[in-house]
Amino acid sequence: MSECRHRWEMANIQFGFVVFEKCSHCNNLRTYFSLEDTWDEYREGDCQWSIVENAQTFRFDLKCRDCNRLETFEDLMGLLYCTSCQPECEVEVLRKKFEAEKTWILVAFGFLPRAKTNPIPQHKLDILTDYFNQRRDTSRSKVKIVSFNLIGDLLSRCRGEFIHDVGMLSQEPEERKPLL
Repeated sequence: MSECRHRWEMANIQFGFVVFEKCSHCNNLRTYFSLEDTWDEYREGDCQWSIVENAQTFRFDLKCRDCNRLETFEDLMGLLYCTSCQPECEVEVLRKKFEAEKTWILVAFGFLPRAKTNPIPQHKLDILTDYFNQRRDTSRSKVKIVSFNLIGDLLSRCRGEFIHDVGMLSQEPEERKPLL
């Protein structure tokens, strides 16, 4: 019996917001997904959490049309486009390496702080890569999804842009701006 050559499609789609919040006490940063556009501040023990940014996004799982295998992506916060802001960044090194092959690098971000110690597993990055390449003419260009952990200690200076649909929840057009 041969193994399925998975033909992925999106399933369990949820539209909402990725929220970045920072504690004024310990300076920690964390992120979460919310169905509502919120800017609430709150206290949690010694921490005073304030939202510093949010952006429209959506969550999804991938399901194979042929064998019905479901791959969940509850750990995926979003995809980042590298803007080549730091030449020494491993993502930029990969971007330059794959540019000649017409392969575009996108960075998969997990939710902070958990993603720093539990990054999105490689097999899920490979499934995302397959999904995006199944939807394009790969003779012209390809997509490769890599982990945000490649950014490493340079994350605080990263000027990458999260891919998000600013107008997805509104009838009014909005100006797109960098997230970080």
